[in-house]
Amino acid sequence: MRFQTPLIPARLIRRYKRFLADCVLEDGAEVTAHVANPGSMLGLAQEGARIWLEPNNDPKKKLKYAWRLVEHPGGHFTGVDTGVPNRVLRAALMAGRVAGLEGYDIVRPEVKYGENSRIDFLLSGGGRPDAWVEVKSVTLSREAGLAEFPDSVTARGTKHLAELARVVETGQRALMLYLVQRTDCTRMRLAADLDPAYAAGFAAARAAGVEVMALGCAISPQGVDLAGPVDVME
Repeated sequence: MRFQTPLIPARLIRRYKRFLADCVLEDGAEVTAHVANPGSMLGLAQEGARIWLEPNNDPKKKLKYAWRLVEHPGGHFTGVDTGVPNRVLRAALMAGRVAGLEGYDIVRPEVKYGENSRIDFLLSGGGRPDAWVEVKSVTLSREAGLAEFPDSVTARGTKHLAELARVVETGQRALMLYLVQRTDCTRMRLAADLDPAYAAGFAAARAAGVEVMALGCAISPQGVDLAGPVDVME
């Protein structure tokens, strides 16, 4: 997935009201950018962080910039837009590029299931049991090379795990897919200290037969693409 408009570098002043960030461009101009991330963004919103913004000329948008990336030492990046994983994965699933999820004829996004929920992707056809795929964006890292999820309490995420377990009871596949939007991590684990309930729900879902997969991303100011598997630590 390539960004529609070339990204430009900036420095973060502050993030506030979840969806807003004040930034300084390289020419010294101060701008406000949209933040497409409702989460805590733990470790990613420090004052002075080097970030990358996507400008736009859309008259329908109030803000002319959107925050897309955080740049880390060593040329590594984290993607902060929580909408990116589904766009990247949809293209990969349709092209049969996700090992273990290839061979399906139909990829349907946002299908209703459970209790007032929508699954990210329902895969069907190809003579195989339907596969219900829930996707989570992983951006937290508190230890070098190790990504963690979640970065704050997520009752919604815990609910999704229980709903995936119920899917397995019907004889269909259910898969929890973590997309690590960091180029500096090769492993992933649950941040059980930040959300013990989610960790317990994960263990119960896995015991019920919910499959677990973690994939990395290739990220640059040009775009985001799917990379190889990431080890999930017990």
